[in-house]
Parts: sequence; C-alpha cells; structure tokens
Amino acid sequence: MTKELRIGLLGYGYWGPNYARVLSELAEVELAGICEAAPERLRRAAQRYPHVALCRTVEELLQLPRLDAVVISTSAATHFPLAQAVLASGRHVLVEKPLALRIEDCERLIELAARQQKILMVAHTFVYNAGIQRMKHEMRREEFGRIYYLHATRTNLGPIRMDVNAIWDLAPHDISIFNYLLDEQPQWVSAVGTCVLENPREDVGFLTLGYRNGVIGNIHVSWADPNKVREVVAVGSQRRVVFNDLNDLERVRVYEKGVSVGDRTAESYGEFKLLVRDGDIISPHIDPSEPLKNQCMEFLESIQQQRRPLTDGEFGAQVVRVLLAADASLRAGGQRQEIR
Repeated sequence: MTKELRIGLLGYGYWGPNYARVLSELAEVELAGICEAAPERLRRAAQRYPHVALCRTVEELLQLPRLDAVVISTSAATHFPLAQAVLASGRHVLVEKPLALRIEDCERLIELAARQQKILMVAHTFVYNAGIQRMKHEMRREEFGRIYYLHATRTNLGPIRMDVNAIWDLAPHDISIFNYLLDEQPQWVSAVGTCVLENPREDVGFLTLGYRNGVIGNIHVSWADPNKVREVVAVGSQRRVVFNDLNDLERVRVYEKGVSVGDRTAESYGEFKLLVRDGDIISPHIDPSEPLKNQCMEFLESIQQQRRPLTDGEFGAQVVRVLLAADASLRAGGQRQEIR
C-alpha cells in the first residue's frame, strides 16, 4: 500500500485555495498544514479546513510532525527563500512559477535539492493540460510534417500584479508550453512592451523566441485587452494544430491544411513549386481532467518513485533564463538577446 504523504501549503491567496482543494481531494495525501501571514486569509482557510493545522510563518509549518513536502503558492519574490528553507529542512517542494527571479538562485535551489536528495518541481501547470499534451501528440505525427513556427496569445483585463510585469506573469505559461512541445530550449529572445495603464511595470508585451532549425515562437501577453484569449498555435508543413483553453467542447483542433516547397521545375524557370494541401478540420476527443490535479499527481508520483518530475528545477530554470533575456531585450528596445 502506498504511504500517505503529509503535505503543507505555503500561501492561501490567489492560487493557494485551489491547491488546498486539490490536495485535500487526493486519496494519497493528507493536507497537514496551511501557512498564511494575512489574518483574513487564514480565517477563510480555518473555516474551509477546520481540521488542518494553521500557521503564520514558514518556521511554524516546518515544525509540523512527519511533514513530507511543501507546496509554495506565494508572490514571486518569496519563491527562492521559501523553497530554500523547505529544501534545507529535508522536505520535497513544489513551487509556483517562476522558480526564482535570478538564475543564480535557481541554480542554488537545484544544487540544494540534489544535495538533499529531494524533489524540486516547478508548477508550469499548462504542461499537465490534456489539451497541450494532445497538441504535442499531433505535432509528433508524421502527418504534421515539419514544424514552421508557433504563436501564442494570452490576454485579458488583468488581474494586474504588483510584484512582476505582464511578461513575467503570463509568458512563463507559453514559454514552458513551447519548450515542452519542441523538447528544447530557445537560443535567443527579442521582447518589447509598454505600460498602457500607467503602471510602473509593463502590462503589454510581445516576445519572439528563436529555436533550432529556424523555428520561431511568438508570444503576445496583455493585462489590458478586454478580449480574453488563451490560445496556442503550431503551424507545420502539412497541418496546423490549435489549442484553445477557453473552448471546453473543442479544446484542440487539427487543420489538415498546409503548404510546403516541392522540387524545382523547368516550366517555372527554376523556381520552387509550392505544394498546397487542403483537408478536413478534426476535433480529437480529449478525456476531461484538471491540469492542477494532474500536476499534483506528478509531484506525488515523483516522490513515491524517486524520479525527476517533468517540470523539474532545470526546466523551471530554463524558463527563467528566457525571462531574464527578455528583460535585457526590453531595456535594449527589443534587441535580440542570446540565452545562456
């Protein structure tokens, strides 16, 4: 029989209640404690989970008996010190994205997790979305052809965050999706943004990522667009695959349409002939599942099986490298920046 894991939750703000709900629903988990500094939030947690220990500080949470792991759902600037404290105490940790705000801190956490022989996982939740996983399946099929490019749109009216700009808030989702779909990291990034809402941080951003073999990915993020969009598109030589997170009935669409370059012909005076393919539009069946629950199950199974999770510390660090290069590009007026 699998051992029940006692897991603590750090943060009960915007996303923390969702973690509390999912963890309390998992048969192999005991929600051991909730840590929250804000009294009103802690009061709401007490009403919802009367039998769960409540704490005001991370030190209190880490003193709970038989605590196996901690989920961190707090503001971005606190991720590094909190994850460092949890790992140093000998517990596994699942931390919300981004892993940290500096690459040096990401590397410290990766090294600490390895030294402590504990799981360090980053919550890039869209990687655990069944629609994104089906999208990758479709892109790997021979019928998709050669990948040309990717583009993603993630817009809405807020919610506006005070700790990071819209790029750091929203683009990690699509950077992680692109990296997952392509099984690689980008080599360079170019970014521009603006503060249309007179915020001290950019509330609109456009990023272009360069991958191997000339493949590019474009990302548009905004807190200031009244039209809510959550879409990722992959264009190949024979097919186009679209993921629409707001369409519950047809989360993924496969367009059997594409264009590729054929051989040179004498009739065209040595020019390439374009081969256009036009077919059906397919909406593949996708079993319904909650991405957050899938992500938490990956965390549990990684602990139980003592294996690296799909979005481990290095995966999270690669996303931070892209974001830091995007920051440099923003300061340079959109100049392309190499990702190291």
